[in-house]
Amino acid sequence: MLSHFWVDLHLHTVLSPCGELEMGAPEIVAAYREAGIALCAVTDHNDIANVPAIRGAASGNPVVLFGMEVQTAEDIHVVVLFPDDRTAEGYREWLWREMPQRANDPDIFGDQLVIDSENAILDEQQILLVQGVGYSVDEVASEAYERGALVIPAHIDRPSFSYESVLGRIPDEFPCHALELSPAVSHAAFSEWKARYPERVFIRSSDSHRLSTIARDRCTVMLLEAPSFEEIAMALKGQEGRSVLCPRVGAP
Repeated sequence: MLSHFWVDLHLHTVLSPCGELEMGAPEIVAAYREAGIALCAVTDHNDIANVPAIRGAASGNPVVLFGMEVQTAEDIHVVVLFPDDRTAEGYREWLWREMPQRANDPDIFGDQLVIDSENAILDEQQILLVQGVGYSVDEVASEAYERGALVIPAHIDRPSFSYESVLGRIPDEFPCHALELSPAVSHAAFSEWKARYPERVFIRSSDSHRLSTIARDRCTVMLLEAPSFEEIAMALKGQEGRSVLCPRVGAP
């Protein structure tokens, strides 16, 4: 039986230097439970190290997906979601072959903490995560696509770090499963974007860097049998009755 599920496919933890230090594992899980959001994807910048912590703290509520927000050579942000940890680790290994070895300066960019499910600090990533890798946006998307991951250009309506702001209109042949709009997208703005890309699927994600922005009105509703990577993939592809409801204010 298909039901409505709230999902958030873009979230940052204390691993991302731009994430607030309150973005620990128990705190994130509690915020999603309070908001009634069934699934989230952990998408720190260019890394996956804190996904196990959030998944461990959640114990299935919410369902937690492996993800990453890749910053390409052109400084375009692309959300990549993985079917399993092995695929995520393999993609991360591929990505980091072209990761510039610029050291992070916490006083300038912020801390990059690797934690466990109870917020114990396990490590600190020394390489700056908020920088462009050596792969183009086409290479980043194609490699993810070939590995069975989901590809979603991030916040395409923003004036920076978006495909539109850097390269202009996204080509029809660009390999992706959906386009992400910013959380505050209005009915009018959504209609304009849908007219611009009539064949594309749109989602809205919280892109949360702090706990207060984890909320239903910043996420997307999907018609699924259960919250899982496989069901999300089917919804983005419009398969077997699964679907994405328009990312708009007033959704169920």
